[in-house]
Amino acid sequence: MTAAPDMAETFTRALASVSRQWKRRLDVQFRHLGLSQARWAVILELSRHEDATQIELARVLGIEGPTLVRLLDGLERMGFVERHPSAEDRRAKKLVLTEAAIRILERMKSIAANSRLEVLEDIPADDLRTATRVLAQIASRLEKMGNDENG
Repeated sequence: MTAAPDMAETFTRALASVSRQWKRRLDVQFRHLGLSQARWAVILELSRHEDATQIELARVLGIEGPTLVRLLDGLERMGFVERHPSAEDRRAKKLVLTEAAIRILERMKSIAANSRLEVLEDIPADDLRTATRVLAQIASRLEKMGNDENG
């Protein structure tokens, strides 16, 4: 007979499950925009980290450089991303969203906002604030642990 999972295990399983479900929901809703989850994630993160280099963006997305290069090649062909030489480092490329990407991004933000309202509509604001605070503490701890490992 297996023992019942403890609260920490239950919480981390729920956290992982909710994250997957949220991404899957957005993926389904963004599909009509012609974007895979990997591509819309690049557009979204690039909008949050303007003028990021490919190396910086790969780190933020948690993917390998060659994987990002393939995604960027596709987004560039679609007219959503441009690569410009970096003034600071000749080897690096700065990534810039095009006007077409910004229009798609606005649609993505609207879809995501409507989904957030639907998913969170009956959850009290105090509960959301508590959950956000807890998640921020976990994120900070994980980031520190990652920095210690890369040390």
